[in-house]
Amino acid sequence: MLPFENLSDEKENAYFTDGVQDEILTGLSRVADLRVISRTSVMQYKAGAQRNLREIAKSLGVSHVVEGSVQSSGGRVHVSAQLIDARTDMHLWAESYDRELADVFAIESELAEQIVAQLKSKLSPQEKAAIEQKPTADLVAHDLYIRAKTLIATSAFSTPVGESLSEAVRLLNQAIERDPAFALAYYQLAQAHDQLYFGGIDHTPARLALADAAIQSLARLRPDSGEAHLALAEHLYWGYLDYDHAREELKLAQQSLPNEPLSFEILGFIDRRQGRWAESTKNLARAIELDPQNVGFLKQLADSYVCLRQYADAERVLDRAIAVAPKDSNARAYRAAIELRWHADPHPLISTTRAIIAEDPHEAENIAQLWLEVALCERDFDAARRALAALPMAGCYDDFIPFPRFWCEGVVAQMKGDKVAAHAAFITARNEAAKLIADQPDYAEALCVLGIADAALGNKEDAIREGRRAAELVPVSKNAIEGAILIRYLAVIYAWTGEKDLAFEQLTVAAKLPGFLSYGELRLHPYWDPLRGDPRFEKIVASLAPK
Repeated sequence: MLPFENLSDEKENAYFTDGVQDEILTGLSRVADLRVISRTSVMQYKAGAQRNLREIAKSLGVSHVVEGSVQSSGGRVHVSAQLIDARTDMHLWAESYDRELADVFAIESELAEQIVAQLKSKLSPQEKAAIEQKPTADLVAHDLYIRAKTLIATSAFSTPVGESLSEAVRLLNQAIERDPAFALAYYQLAQAHDQLYFGGIDHTPARLALADAAIQSLARLRPDSGEAHLALAEHLYWGYLDYDHAREELKLAQQSLPNEPLSFEILGFIDRRQGRWAESTKNLARAIELDPQNVGFLKQLADSYVCLRQYADAERVLDRAIAVAPKDSNARAYRAAIELRWHADPHPLISTTRAIIAEDPHEAENIAQLWLEVALCERDFDAARRALAALPMAGCYDDFIPFPRFWCEGVVAQMKGDKVAAHAAFITARNEAAKLIADQPDYAEALCVLGIADAALGNKEDAIREGRRAAELVPVSKNAIEGAILIRYLAVIYAWTGEKDLAFEQLTVAAKLPGFLSYGELRLHPYWDPLRGDPRFEKIVASLAPK
């Protein structure tokens, strides 16, 4: 189902038009007998430009396409839709409605049911009831919900992530204030809170409690809905790392949301965290089938291939992401960074970074972390200083390890040889991590930051104790990705505190595990300078060299 054209004189009605298309699409996606492509993948085909339906259908992997338009004025709404066989360009059916604006949700349900009938697909009584259930009676609340839903869908690879998610929370709270019975708004609200928590942006009990409250409201309003089960599954995964219970909820969610790609994505994430890499790749690929133009999904699959050190596959997937979104600076920089990791070649990332910033200086913020990484690998202080200036205030996260901005400043000052500035920055970074630990003593990722900051400051015993505790709290058996990262940083802590034998012991383990540790990092990154020249180090580096 392609985006509907907004024919209203007021162009601010674009979100209203998006909402009409979204509700019809949501209704169709509940039908198990249909294969429906997610909204994220079709939004790039906005109405206005000439559409080649055959090419679009081929890209999306579908045989039929729905087009339509919406016009609202003077309290009335006109909605038209048509069903087209994209293989032949034949118009199979068309319908239009002209009613009171308050009837728009009834129009959406009727259109969805007519499309199902025209496609001769089975529609169960439960699916029919779900299609006909109004999301809300408040059109303003629905407009706020659509705005927030769009922000959440695109937040994973936007910069800064926290601002997008926080704005979504604000909009959803406004929607719920207008309609406290708006169940789907609670679903999106729980998702935003959980992502803020899981991503380390606001990893606090208070944030987790907000997600809990939203899920409880959703469960009260629609206890047996697919959204209630999916929200709980996401919450159990993101908030509590309760993988087994989350799997059970995902199975229940898929029964009434057969075309929801997020359920397959979360299942892929769970598999990946449990070290079930083949199953994870399969589930992420299934999510992409349902949402083939979702750049975020493609980047997640690329992450998996990077962890498996299947760099050619990662490049292939990122090439596909760039074909979908050629202006996505993050995807372009990530694609160039593969060569840094795979072949220890920094030049593609350096040239890509320069090209992106030359095209639009504002994009520096979106690629600042990769820019800083390559500058450190090149020992280029001037580039590192400029990357640091572009870095978001949130800091320089490594996956979900919450390194504060002051940590990055300390590393750059250390590279320059400015011991005074480096020491001051590391002190501040340590204090920020200590605040997190004071409130959450078992927050392993923050303990890791505390440990490596203490190592930089020469607090050997504290650093080793904190690094070991972090690795014990999240072992690879509990979380394959974070566990491998914590082992890697424990090796850094040992290296920086002069415990070379222990550093090589941990680094040997990390090099054998799937994870983000790479040949290029070991060859070039200053983190590993204390180990250079030791034959044991060179042996580990060689083990990760491209074959």
